Amino acid sequence: MIKCKQATQMLSEKLDRPLSAKEKINLAMHTAICGPCRQFGKQMEMIRGLSKSYSKAKESDDK
Repeated sequence: MIKCKQATQMLSEKLDRPLSAKEKINLAMHTAICGPCRQFGKQMEMIRGLSKSYSKAKESDDK
């Protein structure tokens, strides 16, 4: 079983690269039982979405 530090690292990396099958399984098992890491993953996805929205809005404003 992976620890929270490894899980949060993977949750961050998941946004930038595809995880291996082993990483996906380990991360899924960890987040199934760890609420704080599950919440961290949701927050990372939200921040990523907000950043993309801001970038698109900024590009539209610059035109």
